[in-house]
Amino acid sequence: MKVELRGVTKRFPGVVANRDVNLTVSGGEVVALLGENGAGKSTLMNVLFGLYEATEGEIYIDDQKAEFSSPADAIAAGIGMVHQHFMLIPVFNVIENVMLGLEETKGMGRLDEDKASERLLSLSREHGLQVEPYAVIEDLPVGVQQRVEILKALYRNADCLILDEPTAVLTPDEIRDLIGVIQSLKDAGKAIIFISHKLKEVLEIADQIVVLRRGEVVGTTTPSETNEQELATMMVGRDVQLEVSKTPSEPGTAVLRVTDMHVRDDREVKVVNGVSFEVKAKEILAIAGVQGNGQTQLIEALTGLRKVESGNVTLGDEDVTGASPATLFKMDVAHIPEDRQADGMIGAFSIADNLVLNTYRERPFSKGILTDRSAIQRSATKLIEDFDIRTPSARSPASTLSGGNQQKMIVAREFTHAQRLLIASQPTRGLDVGSIQYIHARIVAQRDEGAGVLLVSSELDEIMALADRIAVMCAGEIVGVLDRADATREKVGRLMAGVRDEAPRPPSPPVAEGEGS
Repeated sequence: MKVELRGVTKRFPGVVANRDVNLTVSGGEVVALLGENGAGKSTLMNVLFGLYEATEGEIYIDDQKAEFSSPADAIAAGIGMVHQHFMLIPVFNVIENVMLGLEETKGMGRLDEDKASERLLSLSREHGLQVEPYAVIEDLPVGVQQRVEILKALYRNADCLILDEPTAVLTPDEIRDLIGVIQSLKDAGKAIIFISHKLKEVLEIADQIVVLRRGEVVGTTTPSETNEQELATMMVGRDVQLEVSKTPSEPGTAVLRVTDMHVRDDREVKVVNGVSFEVKAKEILAIAGVQGNGQTQLIEALTGLRKVESGNVTLGDEDVTGASPATLFKMDVAHIPEDRQADGMIGAFSIADNLVLNTYRERPFSKGILTDRSAIQRSATKLIEDFDIRTPSARSPASTLSGGNQQKMIVAREFTHAQRLLIASQPTRGLDVGSIQYIHARIVAQRDEGAGVLLVSSELDEIMALADRIAVMCAGEIVGVLDRADATREKVGRLMAGVRDEAPRPPSPPVAEGEGS
């Protein structure tokens, strides 16, 4: 199968998302579509998948012109898309999600789940996409949910697969599994369009690389002809420093102290078990660990989003165990949440209103019981410029932003009041290389200005680049704390796997003559 986009332009009111884009992908080939947040990658693929209609340009399938008025038309033509935010029904099981809209039936109109299960398991074995057909979606890890999305497309006989930011929410192990799946699909003759901003993955996976900047193709290359630095420069349009620049920390007194904390998850299973640590002023303490080992619930408990079963949390000399998010905010604690859409923003609100969610009752944004819209607009305009949030207007709903720009909006809001403690959970998830550089520099600046920083990240590169000390979580416990100078990827990796480096045993005392006989 060969898919071509010829001269595709897509305009929205006030913005040109894509301009005269040409792209070709053939069976057995991976074409990576690389670009900054808001560069137009997802918009272009939404045109190919029939979600948007191109303002100008044409789509060709095997040299025949195609016109898609809906995703159903694209699916019928053999195109499948796995969106960055999965389109699954959480309370349905795997089979019900996969066959939705293509239901197999038997007598009396009943669903023939056995027949669907047979085909699903066949596809699963063929492409290394192991899933339990009757598992409920909401009970599955994110990486397995993504497999279900891929199987859903293959179940509909997709020969061209669009993977939109497929690694944005995956752990390192899940990313390795996905790369294996992509290789299997490529070997089976599928045409794959891989949308990303992660340079290492693009260089590993792609046969061709197409770079978009502000909606236009600015370069086409191959992994053998380029490197990370060249791709970063091509994406951003300027030189990008890929290494984090920071001086050694000069830690002060403890800002945050956690003592013997125990926390349960939504199923009442204990997932944080006796955790103790402290974060000092002017240091970055990073918590490393494979996702699902209690980091999420630990941060929720620290920020007032989850009940602390037992243990103590102190901020300075004050006990804040179980304090509400509003109380912590007033104590100069900032929080970048792991799930930006659930905990970090209100999609229906404007960008300007999201940028003052914590401060709209305070000066200069309020006058008595009334909000000062002019002050809110001025502040939003400045933050949009400072953090390079790509939007035609501060009045646009936050839901219209790309995932990366939603993250930049949240980061912009939280960094304005992180004077004492910054709790950053996956702060660069979904961000491009230029934005990551900027956020990393701002985190280091917060540290240098006197704040304590608690960083949680599933990106080991980010941990190693930013941390002054590294605490590793495994199975709900802190299994080791390393100074950055003593930490290696191998040491951290062993601790993440639960392998503790045992201290050498002291020599046995000498046995007195006559003992033991």
